[in-house]
Formats: sequence, structure tokens, C-alpha cells
Amino acid sequence: MILVLEQILNGLQYGVMLFLLAAGLTLIFGIMGVINLAHGSLYMIGAFAGTWVAAHTGSFWLGLPVALTAAAVAGLLIEMLVVRRLYERDHLDQVLATFALILLFNELIVLLFGRQPIFTPLPELFSGSVQLFEGFPYPPYRLLIIATGLLVALGLWLLINRTRIGMLVRAGSTNRDMVRALGVDIRMLYTIVFGLGALLAGLAGYMAGPILAVQVGMGEQILLATFVVVVIGGVGSIRGAFVAGLALGVVDTAMRAFLPGFFRTFMEPAAADNLGAGIASMGIYLLMAIVLLIRPKGLFAPGA
Repeated sequence: MILVLEQILNGLQYGVMLFLLAAGLTLIFGIMGVINLAHGSLYMIGAFAGTWVAAHTGSFWLGLPVALTAAAVAGLLIEMLVVRRLYERDHLDQVLATFALILLFNELIVLLFGRQPIFTPLPELFSGSVQLFEGFPYPPYRLLIIATGLLVALGLWLLINRTRIGMLVRAGSTNRDMVRALGVDIRMLYTIVFGLGALLAGLAGYMAGPILAVQVGMGEQILLATFVVVVIGGVGSIRGAFVAGLALGVVDTAMRAFLPGFFRTFMEPAAADNLGAGIASMGIYLLMAIVLLIRPKGLFAPGA
């Protein structure tokens, strides 16, 4: 029972990371119609910038605003210098241009930080483990990630549903031509949305630093799963990104933890481990296929 609860919490933590990335990506794709493969690079930039400051100051908390600022500034520069020229182009041009940005940012990171992975120092307050109940210790930093994701989800919900900017974002995700015709500065709206998405990606990257290695190419490793979250949740839907992110995080973690053991009950251990790992690696894509068969546009409508 304790193992199950631990894997559920691990899945929620992974799902929150996916949500932080998917929230920005679904806004960018849903409103601008731009396929931004470089979104994972913003995740990497936030991780490296924040970790560099944290390592040199010894303070995790000083690295946090640096990570957010670096990712947001990089996102704004990408939007103004590259993406702004792609709004009216087809998706192939967008894919090629943003893939080129991935290669560019990876080489820049190598020049600045080298190829060796680095790790973000844990904040002292959240090091070690806490007893959630008798016999169930759990790392408090993972709980911090879950709490951060829930707070961000609440903040985004309030922003999207209770503010004028949110109203324009929802309108832009359904009919951007009408929003432009009503006199809204659609270019500024696009810039704000892109910057917000980049900031969330930087937050996800920095928060992942103490758990995962901060290394070149780390953005591409999680980007594919993030796209799956966007597709399942519904392009342009923050609520969909939240629900799909948590669901996929729990499903993926549970399959990787329990499938090999299940197959070991009637197979050789080596074969069971290989089969379990293989099926687990396909799990989220099988789930995406099932959801799209039932709801081709995802779980939620754009702007929901």
C-alpha cells in the first residue's frame, strides 16, 4: 500500500512538471497556431541559468527568479526575432525554424556550461524526508513541486477566467481574426502569451533541477510527452493541460513501477523487465490514441 501511495505521489510530481510545460505550449499553439519545438529549450535555459546562480551563491531561492527571468527573456527574444515571422507560414516552416533554434540553444549551452550534467542544490529546508504517516517517509521537495504546480494552476485559472487579458486569450484561442478586428493589439497579446509560456517552462526546468540532471538536450527529452499532454487535454485548454498532465504523470509512473513486477509473476525476470519497460514507454501514446478515438479534439475545448 505504501509503495502504491509513493508512486501516486511521484506520478503527481511528474504530472505537475508536464503541466507547467504543457500550459505554456498549449497557449502558444492554441492562440498563435505556432508549433514551437524550441519550448523544451526554454525549459533547459531556465534550468541552467537558475542552477548556475544557485551553485555560485549557495541559495536555491536566489536561482529561482534568475531562472524565470532568463527563460522569459529568451522566450520574448524568440517571439520577436523568429516566431513573429512565422504566424502566417505553414506548420512545416514553423517546425524547421524552431528545430533550428533547438540546435542553436544546445550549442550555446555547451559553449557556456560544457557537456557535463550539473545538479541544482536542494534548498536546506526541503532536504531529507518527512514522515507523511507512520512508515511512509517522502522527500519534501517533491511535495513542494506538487504544491507549486497546484498554485500555478490556480493562478492560471484566475488569470484566464477572471481578468481582461484572460478574456482576450480565450477569445484569441477561438477566433483571433475577430479579436484583431475589434481593435486589440494582437501582436502584443501574442508577445505576452509567449513570454508567459516561456516563464512557465523556465519554472519547470529549474524545479526539475534537484531531481533530474541539468544537461544539454534535457528539453527534448520531455518535450514529446508535453505534446502528448497538449493533444489529450485539447489544444488551447489550460484545464485540459492540467487534467491530462496529472493523469499521464500517474499512468506513466505507475506503469514503469509495476508492470515489470506484474510480468515477473509468469515470466523470466529479464524478459519481464524488458517487456514491462517497453510497454511502459508506449503507455502514454496508447492512452493518447484511445482518447483521440473517443474525443478527436481532446478532453476539453480550446480556452476551457
